[in-house]
Amino acid sequence: MTQNHQSCPDCGHHKCMTIFDTGATKCFGCDKYTKSSNDVVDCTHEPSKPTNITSYDNTFNDIATLLGSSDYKAITDRGITSATAKTYSTLVTSGKTHFGYYSPDEAATPVACKTRLPNKQFPISGEWKEAGLFGQHLFPKGGLFLTIVEGEFDALAAYQMTGSKYPVVSVKNGAGSALKDCKEHALWIDTFETIVVAFDADEPGQKAAKEVAAHFGGKSKIVKHLKGCKDACDYLKDGMSQEFKARWWAAEDYVPAGIIKLSDLWDELKKPKVPALFTYPFPDLNKLTYGVRLGEMVTIGAGTGVGKIQFIKEVVKSALDQADCNIGLLSLEEGNPVTAEGLMSLYANKILHQPDSKYTEEEYYSAYQAVSKDDRIYMLQHWGSASGDDIVSHIRYMAKSLGCKLIVLDHVSIVVSAQIEKDERKAIDALMTRLRMLVEETGIALICVTHLNRPSSGKPHEEGGQTSLVQFRGSGSIAQLSNIAIGLERNGQAEDPYERNLTVPRILKNRFVGLTGACNSVHYDNVTGRMTERNLDEAL
Repeated sequence: MTQNHQSCPDCGHHKCMTIFDTGATKCFGCDKYTKSSNDVVDCTHEPSKPTNITSYDNTFNDIATLLGSSDYKAITDRGITSATAKTYSTLVTSGKTHFGYYSPDEAATPVACKTRLPNKQFPISGEWKEAGLFGQHLFPKGGLFLTIVEGEFDALAAYQMTGSKYPVVSVKNGAGSALKDCKEHALWIDTFETIVVAFDADEPGQKAAKEVAAHFGGKSKIVKHLKGCKDACDYLKDGMSQEFKARWWAAEDYVPAGIIKLSDLWDELKKPKVPALFTYPFPDLNKLTYGVRLGEMVTIGAGTGVGKIQFIKEVVKSALDQADCNIGLLSLEEGNPVTAEGLMSLYANKILHQPDSKYTEEEYYSAYQAVSKDDRIYMLQHWGSASGDDIVSHIRYMAKSLGCKLIVLDHVSIVVSAQIEKDERKAIDALMTRLRMLVEETGIALICVTHLNRPSSGKPHEEGGQTSLVQFRGSGSIAQLSNIAIGLERNGQAEDPYERNLTVPRILKNRFVGLTGACNSVHYDNVTGRMTERNLDEAL
């Protein structure tokens, strides 16, 4: 019977899979047997009697008799003493190594044997499915430490090198099914206070070690092998028992990816605090928010005709004046020329976009230069609504390719109106989640404008009704994902003309410092087109 050896595609072990001239395959790392087209035997991961291996003709009864003898000898080529071999029922005869497997119950009955042949095949005899982990029967009552290794010889070596007093077991089928083996005996494994996983240093072994350690959580530790030592056997064969023992005692606590110790943050904590990218143009609002910072998402909500667009333009002007960065504007509620003239009006101190506006050509051009200087503002060319995918893509491009540090999306409700999703709340939640992830990815400051749901009672927002966080459309995502949420209140139907132009910013959420509540009102001047802060008590 001709054979060749290849790496197993299932467990990854190097040259552990034998391919027979019949076309059948057998991996002696994970015990997977695959039948050939002429083979009537079903595929299995646990062949109880691999009859296709003609070089092995011992029955389990024969081996059980041998294992029951007292004539255990040292395995000198591996450094295993006779006492260790006897403890683990490991016997060498005619170049074959027999590993005795026992039932995991209190009876500890010999039920199976795995034999290592000179050609590195591993036939199994007996009732393999009834066998516990290799060596499990030796330690029935739990204890302080349990070490789990990847192979039988490693179990003998690790047990011997740790003084023959700490429990050591091996998984049955190598790294490929290590987690499966451990799950089957998880109740017994959990009786130990500390679980030390000492699998092979290769990639499959380390992957399996993390899987097993993760399954048993905080009580798990992983041995980090010395360079040049693949497993416990290598240490023992090379006379490095003390080095293995040191590594065993120094096994590292398993920590899932993404978990760090607070003490690891010292260097980060020592860094100077990052100042605000810019401050709001309204002092009282700054007292509560400390300005706008990179990595934050600010959501501004208001009813129709409350003045949110003008409010946003004042914020953008403040950013232009203070922050040395590019700014992205996605103004979906109005055309880009209207947005541009609105910003220009702030620099001209007069309204430029109304038909009856009076200004000189010089004033107009000067305002244009103030806004367009250094080409720092980028705008989305759009035609009505835009899909969430398009908006996210454009924001990412503005952030990563154009260097925009502040991006304003006005407004979320228009984006959602283009979605296929019929449930508006779900659509807003999905969009806000993507925007939040984008902020984390790019580190930008993102200001989102959204509409409010009408209050169930009391004054509507257009008549000065007080805003609340639950009135934000998609309020669940707004509350969860926004760093700062601001509601704008204005009584656009007030009899007093001055009062009609007063807008009150109300901070509804402030993750940065926790300060919330109404700020001083801001007044819109019909002549200059500017918003300036007024004291709330004095104004009303």
